[in-house]
Amino acid sequence: MAERISTLSDVSTLYDVLLCDVWGVLHNGVDVFQHASEALSAAREKGVTVVLITNSPRPAPGVITQLRMMGVADTAYDRIVTSGDVTRKLIAEGPSKVFLLGPERDMPLLDGLEVQVEAAETAQSIVCTGLFDDEVDVPEDYHDMLLAFQTRGVPLICANPDLIVERGHRMIPCAGAVAAYYQQLGGEIRIAGKPHKPIYQAALAEAREQRGTEIDLSRVMAIGDGMPTDVRGAVDAGLDLLYISGGIHAAEYTVNGKPDEAILNAWLKSEGVDPRFWMPRLA
Repeated sequence: MAERISTLSDVSTLYDVLLCDVWGVLHNGVDVFQHASEALSAAREKGVTVVLITNSPRPAPGVITQLRMMGVADTAYDRIVTSGDVTRKLIAEGPSKVFLLGPERDMPLLDGLEVQVEAAETAQSIVCTGLFDDEVDVPEDYHDMLLAFQTRGVPLICANPDLIVERGHRMIPCAGAVAAYYQQLGGEIRIAGKPHKPIYQAALAEAREQRGTEIDLSRVMAIGDGMPTDVRGAVDAGLDLLYISGGIHAAEYTVNGKPDEAILNAWLKSEGVDPRFWMPRLA
């Protein structure tokens, strides 16, 4: 049964490295959770290495710029690894003619790669960073296009495995939802971000380089709010987990505006996971 904690400092001395999710922990796409940045900054002051590990399809420099614009303190982390970073390897290893399924702002994902953006009819792979307009579109809107890709055996490379994110107080579909729908249609998908191993291997490599020493996995804790990504990824990587209950799954166990601990633990058990700790928001 997960232990409720009041502050990150209650347990941070148990760890050398924290692998912390971004969207849902540090911000919700609109509002910055200032206490979360302060908690991570305080952990770093005690010698803990903090690596942000995010399913953003943007390479790390773009996410750093975004975090600064939102007001997330630079002192909150040492390094950052994105799904975009590890997905670039999948793109480089795939066919050179790609179709970008997502907003144009995600084009930097392809910078420096020997690929050519093509029309849907001629592309040999799909690079999915999200929906064209995630404010209004849903994956089913792309049924005909995706079915045509599936019929031609075109693989889909998913740059953001998240199914949904919380944007303010709304739930917004992500590239992971498109990938799941494509898989339902019989299409092949390729993913390197959370919960898959490549992004955790990359994050631990960054921590190792930052600390200048080998990393003891028993002294690494992941922090996140997403069951299919943060939670599954941490469990599969053999890491302790601090579950943030106030994220995308809050409706599963919230009663009168507060998480009900008994319902929360029953829900975690039904999902087959047992985080070491939990708290509503990182603080």
